Amino acid sequence: MNEGDLAVLAREALIVMLKLAGPVLLVGLVVGLIVSMMQALTQINESTLVFIPKLLAVCATIAVLGGFMMQTLGDYARSVFDQIIVIGLGYG
Repeated sequence: MNEGDLAVLAREALIVMLKLAGPVLLVGLVVGLIVSMMQALTQINESTLVFIPKLLAVCATIAVLGGFMMQTLGDYARSVFDQIIVIGLGYG
């Protein structure tokens, strides 16, 4: 395995990380922004008010996209393990 192979694995790891964390973080950001705007409109400055809607939205996102996340992570893990097998066969 050379540096190019490592760079490809690192790039794939970053892409998988973005696929897994991106939607959850984006939903948390949008819900937090909406609740903050509602707080600004109603002048209710309660810092704990953002927590419950954001928690529910993130949990719902994970519940909806959980299958996709597990499939993506499984495919990446399978790809990495296949590369490990290829490296092991090359030295055997």
